Amino acid sequence: MKSLASVLLIFIGSFGLQAQVSQLESALAKAESKGYSGVMLVADKGEIIFEKAVGLRSFEEKIPLETTDLFEMASVSKQFTAMMVMMCKEKGLLNFDDPAEKFIRIPYPNISIRQLLTHTSGLPDYQAIMDEHWDKSKAAGNPDILEYLRRYAPPKLFEPGEKYEYSNTGYVILASIVEEVTGKDFVELSNEWIFDPVGMNHTAIRSLEEKAQVPNFAAGHLKDHNGTYINANQFRSSDYTLWLGNRKGPGRVSSTAQDLLRWDQALYGEKLVGRETLEEAFTPTKLNDATKSNYGFGWDIEPKSPLGKMVSHTGDNPGYQTIIVRFIEENKTIILLNNNYHPEHDALVEAAKKALSKK
Repeated sequence: MKSLASVLLIFIGSFGLQAQVSQLESALAKAESKGYSGVMLVADKGEIIFEKAVGLRSFEEKIPLETTDLFEMASVSKQFTAMMVMMCKEKGLLNFDDPAEKFIRIPYPNISIRQLLTHTSGLPDYQAIMDEHWDKSKAAGNPDILEYLRRYAPPKLFEPGEKYEYSNTGYVILASIVEEVTGKDFVELSNEWIFDPVGMNHTAIRSLEEKAQVPNFAAGHLKDHNGTYINANQFRSSDYTLWLGNRKGPGRVSSTAQDLLRWDQALYGEKLVGRETLEEAFTPTKLNDATKSNYGFGWDIEPKSPLGKMVSHTGDNPGYQTIIVRFIEENKTIILLNNNYHPEHDALVEAAKKALSKK
């Protein structure tokens, strides 16, 4: 027979869960009433306590969004690139403090792999150089980007390790280093090393043609001059996703909310890398002046939150906003995938954090 204390704990826990779910339901309903389109998933110790889709997969065809739909992850992809580098390190193929030029010919000496991972490299923006010089009738990949960086050699923004400044260029170089040290294609290796072992069966780095073959791919949407949501690919500002369509490292992973939860849970074990290596990913970076930057290896870090240490990352592509939030001491997770770049997105993230903070 259960003790009275045990029964009370179960009752209190059940009541608390109901309150959390009610709060999440209310927040998402409010966002939906304002036109938000997306999937919200909230989990506690790997168990889904709330998952719901609102809005449309395709606004033009009025197809309802489902929780199993695929989204562009945008820069959430960087944590997978970082993991590939971490796995290379554990295989003895590189060290975090190796200079990038040991593996890849670039006109920027004395930048370490660690500085690439933590956005402290000072590298210039590759997209600006490609936008100015690349033939946009063709899709550029990493070899093209590296060639143009060598050809035009735009100056560094600052000395390596001097400060933090977000760098997509650094993650292009990281993926290229992975290919160099393994002798394998980064896309295929991501499947072999991460997505397949973790059971992320709907996750991949897909080409434009491959995305078009996925029937439940949630299109990104933006408002036209009439205020009507249309496919974001129709906007000129989205063109870079085509002419930079073969890049690897900073983005291009597409996934589902539940696949991201599988990834989240895999990070609590040692299936991919050892605990010591993984801890480096969640540790703030020390700059040259001994101050700290709260970005690790593909993760933003908040050392102290109402639920302890929090690591997270956002993604931003035309029409898309994505985020994964992990309270790693409490094993609580928030995943929010938005496909109409809606202003309610950030408010929903905060509402989910507040709901999880309630005991």
